[in-house]
Amino acid sequence: MAYEVIWSQESLSDIGDIAAYINRDSPFHARRVVEECFALGDELVEQPKAGRVVPEFQIDTVRERQIYSYRMIYELKEEQIHILGVIHGARQLEEVKRFT
Repeated sequence: MAYEVIWSQESLSDIGDIAAYINRDSPFHARRVVEECFALGDELVEQPKAGRVVPEFQIDTVRERQIYSYRMIYELKEEQIHILGVIHGARQLEEVKRFT
């Protein structure tokens, strides 16, 4: 089954915010994190269920993968992968309004 990746506006904004934060100390690492985020999105097409179920939700279709110290949270819907957000692993999902 061929999946299509759909990036939410919030997830793209998250990546931009992460890049801006890292860029203050290292433009190289900021670029690397952004590249890894989009590469992971491409990987999900091949193995959408490779990520673990998000522990806070315990819903089989809502999963996450790690990118360095960040969590990419996505939802499987029919033949689509909706990237919902990219947040720092230390943040609680309860703190992020779109996940409550």
